[in-house]
Parts: sequence; structure tokens; C-alpha cells
Amino acid sequence: MKKIVSKLALFVAACLVFNSCSKSGGGGGTPTPEPEPPVGDGLIFPKKEMRAVWMTTAWGIDWPMGDYSQASQKQKYIQYLDKFKAMKVNTIFFQVRAMGDAYYSSAYEPWATSITNTRGKDPGYDVLKFMIDEAHARGIEFHAWMNPYRIATRANTGSTYPNLHSSINASWVVSHEKIQIYNPARPEVRQRISDIVKELITKYDVDGVHLDDYFYPDPSSAGTMVSDQDDYKTYGAGFTNIENWRRDNVDKAIKGIYETIVATKPAVVFSISPAASKDYNFKTLYADVAKWCQQGWVDVLIPQLYQEIGNKSNDFQVNLASWSQSANKAAVVIGHGFYKFGDATQPSAFQTTLELESQLNMAKRNAKVVGSAMYSAKYITDNKIGITDKLTSLYSKPAVMPFVGRAIAAAPIKPTNVRVEGGQLKWATSGNVKSVVYYFSDLKKEGEVVAVTSEQSVAIDKTGHYCVTTINVDNQESAASATVQK
Repeated sequence: MKKIVSKLALFVAACLVFNSCSKSGGGGGTPTPEPEPPVGDGLIFPKKEMRAVWMTTAWGIDWPMGDYSQASQKQKYIQYLDKFKAMKVNTIFFQVRAMGDAYYSSAYEPWATSITNTRGKDPGYDVLKFMIDEAHARGIEFHAWMNPYRIATRANTGSTYPNLHSSINASWVVSHEKIQIYNPARPEVRQRISDIVKELITKYDVDGVHLDDYFYPDPSSAGTMVSDQDDYKTYGAGFTNIENWRRDNVDKAIKGIYETIVATKPAVVFSISPAASKDYNFKTLYADVAKWCQQGWVDVLIPQLYQEIGNKSNDFQVNLASWSQSANKAAVVIGHGFYKFGDATQPSAFQTTLELESQLNMAKRNAKVVGSAMYSAKYITDNKIGITDKLTSLYSKPAVMPFVGRAIAAAPIKPTNVRVEGGQLKWATSGNVKSVVYYFSDLKKEGEVVAVTSEQSVAIDKTGHYCVTTINVDNQESAASATVQK
């Protein structure tokens, strides 16, 4: 992550404009432009945005934070969601699988330790269903964040790893000095990971499946590594070097997950958040992220651009341009290091809220980018140096979720009978849709989102022009109604 990726070509790339696109059809076929309301009538619509927050459960960091009471766990989670809704955040990436464990009853993995303080202990309620239902009740999408390979960590060889789940064959596992993982070389492992994804999306109404950047472990954090030379001899026929073979192992795992999603529940969005440096991903984690995007195996790319603008080894602006150029068929959402703001050990850029505002504005100006994600939830509540207040002000108007992934649901139909009655804007819709209300103070200027709602009326108090669209469960948006005046 610390290596610089800056050349003249990347500087030029920073100035390019990219059109966002997504895949249509159940099999990830020909890319098609994101549906947008018509602009032939001269209306200028605000850019769509995924506004996301990561919620980390590894070691209970964001939730449940060492709290093992069912009632207070639920209350903590609800407080997060209420805060996010007030901030007009529309997506959470919740870590449902951090250490070869699960936040739901699984045939493959034990209940997570962080829920009850005992690995494998049933917490007495359906944690994941509760979380999904509460998010959806507030109009917030729930994307299930999974770590693909990690099973456990330890400080050193002086401590032992927990016992493996009864369904795991020990030969599928590699125990390095400080991290225990599923062996990326084994075909059985790739199948198991796909099976775990299938179980999750079959049992639960998640909006997406999300992977972080833990693929092959980084030797700098894993300690002494167990050699995979024997695996290379067994499985590496046809490869001229071990590095390409490792990358192919990860390629097959990513493709397998994508194909499982498309075959099982194609409406689910598949996203991955690589580390900031493409070179680090490719050479250390053996993750050929650009290939996955080019092949259409990833719907949304969320690079973790946690460094500041102007960082000498990992410049936010350079990495933004680089990933936008490499995303190919994938939409791009930018990951921001929210945890750094107000931390006295971080560079001076993170001691002011201006850095976040500049990063968000830079991301918005890139047409390939369709949103931002903040790491992580607990720092939202901390509000150091007023950074959460700043984000709230930057998110002062609601945002419309972009369409990414596959078009599965029936296309939304344009609202009818749009009218102003007293202080209310009213309209009629059909089908399983929400409505988006837009306001234009001047038909020649960019409008703003008034509301994204399941209702068919909304109070309005400003003089100007209004129109309404509908969005379906895939986040496809209809054409806009004719404007009406108040």
C-alpha cells in the first residue's frame, strides 16, 4: 500500500472523464450505460451516489464492541442506523464473516466469537436477519462483507489457533506464524468459499456481497510463512512462475464467487475493496484486480484510498485516477480513511475537515465514481475535529443510489398525475418502486433531490419546478415526469 504509482500517464488519467457503466442481463453480458432521467428537456440532474459506511466486527471493533447482551447489542446497532439515516447514508458494508466464522447460523462455520465471547455459541437470535430488516426499514442497503480466506490470527507461535469447524478438512488450511487461512491453491477451498456465499445469499435478503483485500497474506504481517512450493508442484502445471500461478488461484476464487451469485441470486451486487496501491495488490496479495474488472467479475470496485491528497508514496489523487482507469466494466466507489481524521499520529492533512471535503469533491468530479465509503462506523460516532459534522453537511441533500450489477426486476414506469395540491406534491406509481422527487430553482441549473420515498406525496415549501421518477429494487430509474411548478 505504501508504494507510489505515479507517472505522467497517471497524471493525464486524473484529467480524464469516464462514463459509469454496469452489466445488464443475468450473466454479466454487454456493458450498458447507467440509466439516467432524460436530459433532452434541458434538466440537469444531480449525480447519483452510494454513501456507505463499513461496520467492522473483527475483534468487535465497531460492533458489538465487547457487549454480549442481546438487548444492548440491538440497541447499539439501531443507534448506528438512526445516525446513518439522519446523515443520509444509504448503504452499510457489515462484516458478517471476519475469521472463518459467521454472524448467522451456518453449516460451514461457527458463530463468531465477538457476538457472545464464545466461538460457536448461538446468541439466541437471528443476528443477520435482525440487522438486514432494521437497515431496510430505514431505506439503507445491507451489503454482507466477507473475508474470503482468513480463519484466525495470533500474536506468535506461543499461542494456538482455535479448533477448526467440524466441516473443515485440515488439509485445506495453512497455519502461518501469525495468520491461519484457507489454502488458496486448493480447488476444494475455492468451492467451499463459493458454497459459503451461496448459503448466505440463499438464506438472507442481502443487497450485496463484499470482499476486502485479504487474499494471499502479506509476509510483513503474517510473520514466517509456510512454503507453498509443494502446492505449486501439484497444481502449477502450465505456469512459468509461482507468482502467476498464485494470481490464477485468486482469479478462480473471484470468478467462482461471481458465477455463484449470478446463478443463485443475480440481483445481489458483488463488490471488492482492494488496497490503495495496484502494485501491492498484484505483487504481494496476488490479486489481479484490473483483470477481474475487465472480465466483468466485479460489479463495484471500492479502492481503499486512505492516504491524503499529495501523499508522497500513495497519493489519493493519483490512485483515484489509476483505479478509475482500470475499473473497466466495474463502477467505482471510493473508500476514505475516516478513522484518520483527528488522530494526532496522522499527517497534518487529517487534522482538518477540509481534506475530506476535497477528497469527496475530487471523487464526485470523476464521472466513473458513483459514491464514497467511510472506514469505519465507530469513528462516525466519535466525531473527532467535527469530521462527522462536516460529512453531514456535505450530505445535506438525499442521494439516489446508482444502478450497478444486473437488471433483474421489471423496469420502473414513469410516475403519472404529478401535481401540486396546497403544500403537497402528489403523484401516482405502479409496481414495486420507490419515488425520487427532484427540485429545480431554475430549469437551467442543476437540480437537487428532495426525497427518495415509498410514499406518493411529499410536502414542498420552495417556489420552483418539481419532477418525479421511480426506481425499482435494482436501482434502475425511470424517465422523469414533466415538471410542475409551485
